[in-house]
Amino acid sequence: MLETSARLLRLLSLLQAHRDWSGAELADRLGVTPRTVRRDVDRLRELGYPVNASPGTGGGYTLGAGAELPPLLLDDDEAVAVAVGLRTAAGQGIDGIGESSVRALTKLEQVLPGRLRRRVGALNAFTVPMLHGGRQAAVDPAVLTELAGLCRDAERLRFDYAERGPSAPAPGGGTAGAALVRRTVEPHRLVCTERRWYLVAWDLDRDDWRTFRVDRIVPKPPHGPRFAPRTPPAEDLAAYVSEGVSTRAYPTRAAVRLLVPVEEAAERISPSAGTLEADGDDACILRTGAASSDVMVIHVMLMGFEFEVLEPAGLSESIRTARDRLSRALERGADAARRPADGAGRTPGSRSGPRAAS
Repeated sequence: MLETSARLLRLLSLLQAHRDWSGAELADRLGVTPRTVRRDVDRLRELGYPVNASPGTGGGYTLGAGAELPPLLLDDDEAVAVAVGLRTAAGQGIDGIGESSVRALTKLEQVLPGRLRRRVGALNAFTVPMLHGGRQAAVDPAVLTELAGLCRDAERLRFDYAERGPSAPAPGGGTAGAALVRRTVEPHRLVCTERRWYLVAWDLDRDDWRTFRVDRIVPKPPHGPRFAPRTPPAEDLAAYVSEGVSTRAYPTRAAVRLLVPVEEAAERISPSAGTLEADGDDACILRTGAASSDVMVIHVMLMGFEFEVLEPAGLSESIRTARDRLSRALERGADAARRPADGAGRTPGSRSGPRAAS
């Protein structure tokens, strides 16, 4: 049996890691009786931890929110994971979180054991973040935490949404330069790409699943009521969002076979540019979207891989049109290069007249 002080720390760690525990579950984890669990819970309350208890057969214990942030108990991997998250937070497009991340990381490193401090120190010294600069969409961290809490608690969300146009926040809330539309949804999950955050939710007005950019969301509380979570639109929500933002959002969609292994293609093609699936060892299928067939030709060409068009058939015609246009441009360039010089080293169209005195 654990000693009392060690057992209290273990109990606190369990309460912090899980939203709801029954007394029997905690007793089993700690190797004690339910009566001992109740006494240990009382000790935690005396120390200032707000442990809530629900009576009855379906009741249990939860760690509530207190007036102050209580100490958090982290194992080795959790501590390193938190340090990694803090180290990279400034590069993830969350507005105003960079300075807070630095302060939190400083506090964390002060209390880390030597073995973990060396691991985190090596991570900081030998990691260079690759940022996207102005292309990132800044997200208010308060909005992120609000959305995450609604997803967790299965509460309806009411918000204004900028469906088109710039997404820079306007003074006093709202989104500058874009018409706002009121939406009511059942939030399910947040998905983060290298550039943006997205909310996957059931849209009550459209009776279907929708994906929303978080930087265009302006919450309009009060929220609620609570709802019974629905079966998500896909098991892999990251792939679902990737397909939505790279393919379904565009009027022109295509599937092309890239003549390289899927691992090589994934190094160059981000999830926001298209979805990839292996097609044997030496090829893969790219599904992507664009504003038009002409733009699609440029989009696929700039990926830098040999490819063949699977669908639509019209894309092949757009490629032939682009090929002929490029061929004519090359021919005109070659003809211009073969023209004889006009006068003393001048070509047609060059400036003429006396040189200015130097």
